[in-house]
Amino acid sequence: MAIRTLGLIAGCDVLAMGTWFSASAVILPLATAFGVAADDRGWITGAVQLGFVCGALVSAAIALADSIEPRALIRSGILVAVFANSAILVAHTPALLLACRFLTGVGLALVYPPTVRLLTALYPRSRGVSTGIAVGALTLGSFSPHLLAGDLPWRGVVMGASILALLGVPLSALIPRVQLPHVSRFDMRAIPRVFQNKNVLLADAGYWGHMWELYAVWAWAPLFYQASANAARAHVPSAVIVFTAFGIAGAAGCIVAGMFSDRFGRATVAGIALLISGITSFSVGFLYGRDPWLLSIVFVIWGASVVADSAQFSVAVSELAPPQYAGSALTFQMGVGFFITLLTIWLVGAAQRELGWQFAFMLLSAGPACGVAAMIALRRRCNV
Repeated sequence: MAIRTLGLIAGCDVLAMGTWFSASAVILPLATAFGVAADDRGWITGAVQLGFVCGALVSAAIALADSIEPRALIRSGILVAVFANSAILVAHTPALLLACRFLTGVGLALVYPPTVRLLTALYPRSRGVSTGIAVGALTLGSFSPHLLAGDLPWRGVVMGASILALLGVPLSALIPRVQLPHVSRFDMRAIPRVFQNKNVLLADAGYWGHMWELYAVWAWAPLFYQASANAARAHVPSAVIVFTAFGIAGAAGCIVAGMFSDRFGRATVAGIALLISGITSFSVGFLYGRDPWLLSIVFVIWGASVVADSAQFSVAVSELAPPQYAGSALTFQMGVGFFITLLTIWLVGAAQRELGWQFAFMLLSAGPACGVAAMIALRRRCNV
């Protein structure tokens, strides 16, 4: 039953999260179709982040994740994401396109945090690996549209992601009902109470440093790879390579990190992953225009390390926060983290235009550096 439940939750994540990057995977033809200027294309991804932020922060502020049954939230979130993503096909203006992307993010804010909440409660002795599997599924699902983009026009990619996400609704109904610690009503005091715990704040700081890097890498690395291959005048299957590096290798990194964190501690494993990804972000620009297969190898390392630590910050918060407010603590952590991604997605785009791809990702290494410092401090304070 435990393995079946884990598979169901991971399956919901894989299917639903394809809507996140469904537009980003075909950003060039989509932007052309809607007349989105080059300087504004980052908002096609940024609007999803903003929607997730708003959905997550409102949910956290009223303790929604701790007062409503998780399966109901997951189903509702999937339906919102499917509706909003499909609406792109009938939108006619850039404003409507961005509104659809915003609502997609709102829906996904009701999917991701509740799945993490479920897993940390269901698998108390293997939280690291079980949550790592879920985040690995999220990663794989997020990059699945890049695989579709290799063969389909942009409308086919968007519709394909919506159809796959819709399959998550009946799948979520098969998840067994789980009794979780909760509050009986909406509670505006949830976040102030969580903030009283300094260890939770350190775990949050590590996560926010991680998010400073993650989604800017996910948003811009595919374009960087294609631009680098063009500069090298090489013909490579960029869609397959991006999916392999950030989808498959990313999912594998989450699972391996989860296994090690259950044995050696969340802070230690997260700190190592932050160090590797931070170094890669700082140096990857030096490979621009060089051998694309060498860059592909570095992409695999980057893809595995940049997301490997993600689940462990959530697990740490679930272990350190008051049990009855764990869902709200997780949702708030994610809401602030995704707000940070809005800034860094824009910053990388601006850096690329002003300085070129060689230097665009360097500023992202500041986030992992701060995250490493937070993990060292957390490790010294408690054995987590």
